[in-house]
Amino acid sequence: MGRPYDIENSVNGVRERVSDRVRHYAGEAADRADDLIERGRDMRRRFGRSRSAYARRLGHAAEDFADEANYQYRRLRRHVSRHPVATTAIIAGTVGAFFLLRHLLNGRDED
Repeated sequence: MGRPYDIENSVNGVRERVSDRVRHYAGEAADRADDLIERGRDMRRRFGRSRSAYARRLGHAAEDFADEANYQYRRLRRHVSRHPVATTAIIAGTVGAFFLLRHLLNGRDED
């Protein structure tokens, strides 16, 4: 019972750390999306007075960009909450690939 229990605890610990990190990044993404939405509204107010087609397109583009960022953030949160182990494995694989590439590239620089 000791070994499976230890493995389960370590996976749960990693999952919690990854979940906390994802929540942190998701919170930052949401803040950034809110900021972009507000900027888009400000630009729309500023350029909307002249009622030019360019100003309307610029305002719509900014709002569309902010909406897309918000959608991606919510999608990421749903994925993490539904598949925490898969998310942990993806992050671990990404970090491992990064360190492997870094090691390979640093090895070539030393030669």
